[in-house]
Amino acid sequence: MCSGGVQRSVLLRRRKGIEIDMKLDLTFEQIKELMEAVAANQLGGLILEEDNFRLKIEGHKTEKSTILAAPPIAAPAMAPVASAAETKAEPAKAAEPVVKGTVVKSPIVGTFYSAPSPDKAPYVSVGSQVKTGDVLFIIESMKLMNEVQSECTGTVEEILVSNGQPVEYGQPIMRIV
Repeated sequence: MCSGGVQRSVLLRRRKGIEIDMKLDLTFEQIKELMEAVAANQLGGLILEEDNFRLKIEGHKTEKSTILAAPPIAAPAMAPVASAAETKAEPAKAAEPVVKGTVVKSPIVGTFYSAPSPDKAPYVSVGSQVKTGDVLFIIESMKLMNEVQSECTGTVEEILVSNGQPVEYGQPIMRIV
């Protein structure tokens, strides 16, 4: 089938219900060309079918959108701009507070578990002493349990998520000082 074409009587259906009976000799290259034509013309799709044969190519479903113009807003009068010499430079305030210690982040998207199983004690809790290599928690992703180990020695200062909570990649989980 891949090396040569297949002679089929195919019913071509378009979106508006137009039906054309025609013979097609479909090769893999022709199917690719049909896919490209559907995409290039931004069609909703194309269906070719016969008894036990059906080829459906879905395209982009574009919805017409209406853009509303906002009414004009009167611009406020501009105040005179002070020169750099006239203004005192205030010390820059940090956008984020300085975090003390090491923030342990989720290495993957998944579900946070503080213990190896529901009937076991958590790996760590606030105030626990940890060493490099100690297991801190588990992230379940796609039915796989991924143990996350400590990369530093210290004390667990804060746990930022609760057991069973979904977490994102890079989301802070706990802080070790």
